[in-house]
Amino acid sequence: MKHLITLLMITPFIWSCYNQAQKKTNNESSSSQTMSKQTIYQFQVEDLEGNTFDFSTLKGKKILVVNTASECGLTPQYEQLQAIYEKHKDKNFVIIGFPANNFGSQEPGTNQQIATFCQKNFGVSFPMMSKISVKGNDMHAVYQFLTQKAKNGLEDSEVQWNFQKYLINEKGELDKVVSPRTLPTDAEIVNWIES
Repeated sequence: MKHLITLLMITPFIWSCYNQAQKKTNNESSSSQTMSKQTIYQFQVEDLEGNTFDFSTLKGKKILVVNTASECGLTPQYEQLQAIYEKHKDKNFVIIGFPANNFGSQEPGTNQQIATFCQKNFGVSFPMMSKISVKGNDMHAVYQFLTQKAKNGLEDSEVQWNFQKYLINEKGELDKVVSPRTLPTDAEIVNWIES
């Protein structure tokens, strides 16, 4: 009888501990779900001609995403971007350019002017998207994914300047963030493409 009374007294305490442990487990699993890695494949954007571009069509390819500008000291990087695109485009690699006017108003042109500039001056044939914002309150959703660890699962970053590169693996996940000043033909990028 004494044991039964003791058992009846401690049962609510044990039950309370069990419930708290269950709540903690459920909270941990729901927070890990909110931190789950997203992919770039969820996005559809508009290209320079106004057509819909669906990132899900790039499954299985390595993707270099770069914010570009026509009147920047780094604008000659278009030439190296085109060179690595030509060399690797048949080996499951693509470059996606996003013109942006966020830094020193160095991309003031319209989509048509940007398209003409890229083709005429650098022979750009990799996909170029419509002009967007890559930072600030009007940051495009693609760049929210690229710069926020809660969405990309890798790291928080900030677009420092024109021609910052984001390297996306064959699963659509962010692999690496590369400085604007690092040339597209740098070993860091070429080794990643060829690995």
